Amino acid sequence: AWGLLRGLALLAAGHRPRKGKPSWEGEILLEVRHLRKRFGSKTVVEGIGFQVARGEAVALWGPNGAGKTTVLRCILGMFPFEGTVRVAGYDARREGKEVRRLVGYVPQEVRLHPDLSVEETMRFYARLRREAPERVEALLQEWQLVEVAHQAVGTLSGGMRQRVALALALLSDPPLLLLDEPTSNLDAQTRREVLGLLHRLKEAGKTLLFCSHRTEEVFQIADRVIVLEGGRQVAEGKPSALREHLPGPILHLFLPSEVRERAVLLLQERGFAASPNGSKVSVPVLPHRKMEPLQVLLEASIPLWDFDIVEEGGEG
Repeated sequence: AWGLLRGLALLAAGHRPRKGKPSWEGEILLEVRHLRKRFGSKTVVEGIGFQVARGEAVALWGPNGAGKTTVLRCILGMFPFEGTVRVAGYDARREGKEVRRLVGYVPQEVRLHPDLSVEETMRFYARLRREAPERVEALLQEWQLVEVAHQAVGTLSGGMRQRVALALALLSDPPLLLLDEPTSNLDAQTRREVLGLLHRLKEAGKTLLFCSHRTEEVFQIADRVIVLEGGRQVAEGKPSALREHLPGPILHLFLPSEVRERAVLLLQERGFAASPNGSKVSVPVLPHRKMEPLQVLLEASIPLWDFDIVEEGGEG
């Protein structure tokens, strides 16, 4: 897996801005056309194309293996690819340094040196990108990291590590942020905290392109959704208009009252938008993933009395 060290090292190579008017003042900040990526004889992304306007939040939605992360890594220049990627008019293949200075990246797995403190980590990457020490101080204040500034990164909670990762991605104040499953492997409370941080970035005018397989994130954050399946783009539009591509059937689980809260938290940790619903727990599911919540509960030895599946718009 590609960690934050690799992503930020790549970004650091593009720290020098061009003179003159900033090129991201146009309406379209990111343009992807006919994107194709192969690993050997296997095609993992085929014919992807979309635009992202300045200030827009766009979700790449799809199950694991749909090609979401590959698309982000092509935009960053981590992978060679076929097709066209432009950021603020700069070609990602021919003008990679210019592209990387306009992009902040938060990978799915945040890998930082566990023994360095938060402040030491921030200053290390600031030196790589030739940012002033004052920028580190400002970000520590802005992202409420002052109290943990001298704490080792390895001792931080998941939410705090994501906060540090976001602050690092913002060192050069890029207009575009790429986020790969930003709430992955976080508990429900920490996930809500991170979603609040993304709302804050959106309100500040940042342009967001994020990967997710959680429908609640898509509906809370995204202005538009690009649905990927098997490496292909199958739909694009507002979240409310794409319900047929997002989980439609509702799985109702009937559980003893004493285990319902535990079941909800466990299912949420596994990526399901589970919620208590009277005497049952309701879980939106994809048509081909109806049995997965049952398997999660079975593996955790959580007793289940009964279950029912209601299609979108049904009663129950």
